Amino acid sequence: MKHLLCTIIALATLTMTHTATAQISIDKVEAKPEKISFRDTMKQSSASTDYFSLARHKAERAAIRKERNTLEITTSLQASLTSYNDPWVDVSGGDNSIATVAHVFLKHTFTKNLFTLETKFEGKFGYNRMKVETPYTYVDSEGVEQQGVEREGIWFKNQDEFYISIDPSWKMSKNWSYGASVKFRSQIAKGYLSRTEQEREDLKSAFMTPGYLDLSVGLKYKCPHPKLPFVIDLSPIALSAVYASNEWIRREQFDEEGNRIKKAFAYGIEDPDKSSKYEGGSSIQVGFDRTFGKTGYLRYRTTLFSFWGWITNMGLDNKIKDYEAYRDAYREWEAAGSNIKEKPRLPIHPTVRWENTVDIKATRFLTTTLSFQLYYNRAQNTHIQTKTLLSVGLSYTFKNK
Repeated sequence: MKHLLCTIIALATLTMTHTATAQISIDKVEAKPEKISFRDTMKQSSASTDYFSLARHKAERAAIRKERNTLEITTSLQASLTSYNDPWVDVSGGDNSIATVAHVFLKHTFTKNLFTLETKFEGKFGYNRMKVETPYTYVDSEGVEQQGVEREGIWFKNQDEFYISIDPSWKMSKNWSYGASVKFRSQIAKGYLSRTEQEREDLKSAFMTPGYLDLSVGLKYKCPHPKLPFVIDLSPIALSAVYASNEWIRREQFDEEGNRIKKAFAYGIEDPDKSSKYEGGSSIQVGFDRTFGKTGYLRYRTTLFSFWGWITNMGLDNKIKDYEAYRDAYREWEAAGSNIKEKPRLPIHPTVRWENTVDIKATRFLTTTLSFQLYYNRAQNTHIQTKTLLSVGLSYTFKNK
């Protein structure tokens, strides 16, 4: 039994230590090539963190508009009132009066790259009321004619003018630019000869009677010094037009008996059948606008404009340079029948218009304004016309910059 167990163990040991071997063979396989295409069926979506914001877009557009646009609006109202009762007038005299003047000034400047568009508007309108004495005749209780005086409050226009100017320009250097200018000026209400002469035959002016239009093309110079903000416009080619659309003012007027009740006044328009006159020539304008002090308590604005119709002068008929000779020729022309085609004419002289405005601010809303205007146009009047106005009242200025 013992020998049998040993024999089994020996056989098992020999079996475990025997090495097993095998042979494997691989056959050659030839596969045919096939075209394979891939298709992406997944939906693509951007993972960027950038997104559109309407509020941001509006803020950016508003910033651009503010950078390109400069706006200034000034409104003011000046008024004065004087009142006396009858006992005061009987003892010390006096006159009740009211005076009001309203003023609006607007200036807008649009700038984009080298282009600039400047628009200005200014309007002044005022009335005053004072009592005037009007004599009249009446019959007393005894049938006797008596002379009396009637005191009546009369409203009279003391200020009425508006103008608008549009000046586009293109910058070609630091201080020089070239462009054009359009200016129009007229008034709103009817104007009469005086406070006591306000009948139809006393009418002197109305809307578009007169009206002035100035067109020019040329160069503009801006002084770079901040303390001398001069702007000079040089226009070798310019057009000046005068309008008198109211026929009653433009022509002589006669009553039913043939008596002249009103002289003709056409603001330099010679032909009574025409309501406008155009002249070609050159113009120059010098402007100055400066505010003084840190608080801007003082502001001075002035504009000097002159036009000379030398182009129209070259083709002017019946031109007489000497004034005395012109007066003699004019009398002969009137005696011969006043044919408009044979009317003697003086050479066109330069017109000059000088406007000055001084604003003194006592407070933010209280301003004293002094304005002075000088105007010369020999076709309308051989003398210089001037106007001065001093007023104190409420004023407010808005600026976006």
